[in-house]
Amino acid sequence: MSQLEERAPNDIALPVVEREVETVLPTRHGPFRMIGYREGNGTTHVALVRGLTGPPATAPLVRVHSECLTGDAFGSWRCDCGEQLDAALAAVAAEGEGAVIYVRGHEGRGIGLLEKLRAYALQDAGADTVDANLALGHSADARSYDQSADILRDLGVQQVRLLSSNPAKAEALTDLGIEVTQRVSLIIPPHPQNEFYLTTKRERMRHDRPAADDSWQSLLGGTVPASGPHDADQELVDRYGPLVALGTDYVIGQLGQSLDGFIASRTGDAEFVTGDADREHLHRLRALVDAVVVGVGTVTADDPRLTVRAVPGHNPVRVVLDPSARTPLTSHVLTDGAAPTLWLVGPSATVPRDLAAHVDVVRLDDDGPAVPDRVLTLLRERGLGRVLVEGGGRVVSAFLAAGVLDRLYLTVAPVLIGDGVPGLRFVGSDLLADAIRTRSRRFLLGEDVCTELDLRALRSAEQPAS
Repeated sequence: MSQLEERAPNDIALPVVEREVETVLPTRHGPFRMIGYREGNGTTHVALVRGLTGPPATAPLVRVHSECLTGDAFGSWRCDCGEQLDAALAAVAAEGEGAVIYVRGHEGRGIGLLEKLRAYALQDAGADTVDANLALGHSADARSYDQSADILRDLGVQQVRLLSSNPAKAEALTDLGIEVTQRVSLIIPPHPQNEFYLTTKRERMRHDRPAADDSWQSLLGGTVPASGPHDADQELVDRYGPLVALGTDYVIGQLGQSLDGFIASRTGDAEFVTGDADREHLHRLRALVDAVVVGVGTVTADDPRLTVRAVPGHNPVRVVLDPSARTPLTSHVLTDGAAPTLWLVGPSATVPRDLAAHVDVVRLDDDGPAVPDRVLTLLRERGLGRVLVEGGGRVVSAFLAAGVLDRLYLTVAPVLIGDGVPGLRFVGSDLLADAIRTRSRRFLLGEDVCTELDLRALRSAEQPAS
C-alpha cells in the first residue's frame, strides 16, 4: 500500500500540513521566501522558496531535505547533509525558481536524534549506516514524505525536477501524486570521514554514483550542477551558474579596461590590458553563447579569432558589425573557417563574391551604425538567442545604452594608461540619483577585478506593476 493510500482512504486526500506563517530569509545565496507549516502532530517544517508566485509554467527545481542537526548545523563530515543543503540552496538560487523543503522529524532517516547518535556509536564499532539502524530495531529508512507532497501542492507545484541522488525519494513523491519529471543528482565530493557512509548509500540504498562529466560540461549543456562548499568546481558554478540559468535567450556584454577607463593605448595597442585569468573568463563566456558580436574597429585593430581555445567548448558564431564593409579580407574571421561568420554590412556596401564558405553576408537596413535591437532580431531569426557583445568600447556602450543587455561583465586591471581608446561611454544622467545602479557581484581574476551587473533585474524593477 502506498503512502498516499495509507493517509487518504476512500480516495479523499486530506492535507497533513497547514501553512502558518511567511517571512523573508536573507542568505549568502540571496533572499528566499520562508514559509512555515505545521503537521497535526505538532511537527513543523519550512519551505525556502525562490519565485513560485503562482503555478509554474514548467517543472521547478525542488529539493526535499531531511533534517540533520549534526550535518546542517554543526557541519559534520560523517554525512554529506549540510553540504547538500548548501548546494541545493545555491542551485535553486541560480535557477531563479524553485524550493528547498526542509522536513523536520527526519533525523537519522526518521529514527530521531538520540537513536541516530546510538547508530553512530555502532558505526564507530564497524557497522555501516544500514546495519546500525537495523540493529537498533529500526528500518533502514523510516521517512515518509506526505508533508512534502502537501507543501508542494500548497505552493501550486504538481511537477518537479527533484534535486536528489536518491531514487526512493522520487518514487515516494510519485506515489503521493507529485510528478517527478526529472531527478537531478546532487553528489557532493567525499571526505575521508564519510567515504564509507557514501559508499554504503550507493551500494545498499541505490543512491547515484558520481558522473564522469564535470561541472563545466554540465554548464555547457545548459544545466546548473549542484556543488558543495568543498567542491573544487564550486567557484565555477557560482560564477557561471546564474548565467546558464537565464536559459537560451539572453544578451551579455564584456569589456576589459584600465583603472582610468581605457581599453587600449593611444596607438590602439591592447595586448594585453587584463591578464590571463580574464582571458580565460572571456573564453568561458564565448563557450556558453551562440554568437559573439564585435565591431569592425576591433577586427581591424586586433584581428581576433573570437574562438574558444582556453577552455573546453564549442566556438560561437562570429558576428561582425561593419556597415561600410571595412573588415580586412585577410582577417581571421573571414579566412580561418574555425567558426561561421556573419558579416553585417550596409545595403550599399561592396563585398567580394569569392568569400570563404564559412562567411555569410547579411545586409543591414541602412548604412548607418548597426541598431542593437535590429542586430539581435537578425540573430534570433537564425536561432542565435544567447549573445555575447565583446567589443569594442563603442559597440558594448551602444548595446548598454539601448537597454538590451541582461548582464555586463566589466573587468578592471590595476593599470593606468592616461590616454587611449575609451571603454564604456554613453550619454549619462544629470543626477547621480539617476545613474545606472543594479544588483552586482565581484570576483577576482588574478590581479584584475571583474564586476558583474545584473541589468535584467534593473529592467524588471523599472517595469510598472500591472
